[in-house]
Amino acid sequence: MPSQHVRAPSTLSSRAKRGICFSLLLVLVLSPVARAQGPSNRSRILGIAEVRLLSTDLSSARNFCAHIVGANKISPNVFSPNQLQSVALYDAPSSVPSNLLAEIVFETDSLRDLSAYLAAQKIQYTLELTSVQTWDVIRPAYSALSVLDPEGHKISFKQRSGNPSGTIPKGAIRIIHAGFIVHDRAAMEHFYKDILGFRPYWHGGMKDDETNWVSLQVPDGSDWIEFMLDVPENADKRLRGIMNHIALGVTDIRAAQEQLRKNGAPLTEEPKIGRDGKWQLNLYDPDLTRIEFMEFTPVQKPCCSDFTAPHPKP
Repeated sequence: MPSQHVRAPSTLSSRAKRGICFSLLLVLVLSPVARAQGPSNRSRILGIAEVRLLSTDLSSARNFCAHIVGANKISPNVFSPNQLQSVALYDAPSSVPSNLLAEIVFETDSLRDLSAYLAAQKIQYTLELTSVQTWDVIRPAYSALSVLDPEGHKISFKQRSGNPSGTIPKGAIRIIHAGFIVHDRAAMEHFYKDILGFRPYWHGGMKDDETNWVSLQVPDGSDWIEFMLDVPENADKRLRGIMNHIALGVTDIRAAQEQLRKNGAPLTEEPKIGRDGKWQLNLYDPDLTRIEFMEFTPVQKPCCSDFTAPHPKP
């Protein structure tokens, strides 16, 4: 006797089809794994929100930042050059590390999506908890996420708050990049480019046929990080301070120099055109960490390579 089969209807109603499609859509939207299968599903990384510097003399460092970044204080140790970015100072531990650029904090539009993406990429991360009050209920929420890159540099991500389309006021000083010593370029490029989605911006060196610096822009903005290559393992404090640095973007380097003079900043150098074709002016905090003022766009052709991504705008 032949076996009996239950035959499915040959057609589905329009309402049933819409229901199935909607259910599949919900699965794709709500499943962290589905959201985190590749760079296209990673939440946006929008730019630098904060840089955190270690200091062996907080009082002197505060005085320096007040003259350099400006008088806008969020707290005694946090200075804000504009409404979206800040420079924070921390006490260096008794065993002072070789890199005093302690942390770079980037903005993202979804910590939840970013954490799901990193988990899918098998990248370890740490979530920081805070409290959020909704009506009369206080509930925990994630305020930041941090990871260590292949060479142990700490980078963090914070949720963009307020108006997601908010921009830095035109003409304001802004943090445009942070640079740090790198020894294994391949491993670091894999992490920042292949996993996080950073994109090439420029590379150059002291000689035209050398690459001593590699600049990678955030995936969804114009701020960048800079790999400082070919630095000896036994580099002294002064050289490490030059290499592990931050940069503040300005529209006019001469005007910035004059304002710094009025502020009483410790100027020891004159402006010069860097190998990337941009005007720059270097200052050094009490621990010799370099604070670089830089114009947003080049005034002459850069050495070594062309720029491959848009410049930050004033």
